Amino acid sequence: MTAEFTPLDEPQCLRLLGGAAIGRLVYTIGALPAVMPLRYRIAADGSVLLHTDAGSEIARAVADAVVAFEASELDEADGSGWSVTVLGRADVTSGTEKGHPAPAAARTDGRVTIRIRPELVTGRSLPGSSPCEA
Repeated sequence: MTAEFTPLDEPQCLRLLGGAAIGRLVYTIGALPAVMPLRYRIAADGSVLLHTDAGSEIARAVADAVVAFEASELDEADGSGWSVTVLGRADVTSGTEKGHPAPAAARTDGRVTIRIRPELVTGRSLPGSSPCEA
C-alpha cells in the first residue's frame, strides 16, 4: 500500500507553480465561497500574478482580502500528479511588476493586476496507482 500523498516544501511548490499556466482563485462573495479558473504566472518574489478587468466581480471581491490560489496537474491514466495551494492577501493594482503600482482606478486599458503575496504555501505530490489499486 502506498501513501495517499507526499508533502512538498515551498521551493518545490513554487517550481511546480511556475511550470503550470492555469489555476483556481478561491475568494468570497457575500461570505460565500467562490472559485474561478484563471491564467497566472509566478513573479520573481513568489507572488501569484493574475490579470482581470478593472470592473470585474473578482477585482472588487479580492482587493485587500485574504484569498487562496490552487493549481494542480494530474495524470488521468494513473492518478499521479501534484497540487499546490497559496494563501495570502491580494492587492489589485494597475501597475506592472517592475514599476510602482498605480491605483487600480487609474489604469486606462481596463485591466488590473491581482498580486497574491504568499503567506502560506503548501503542496503535495500524489503517487500513481496501478489499475488493481483503484
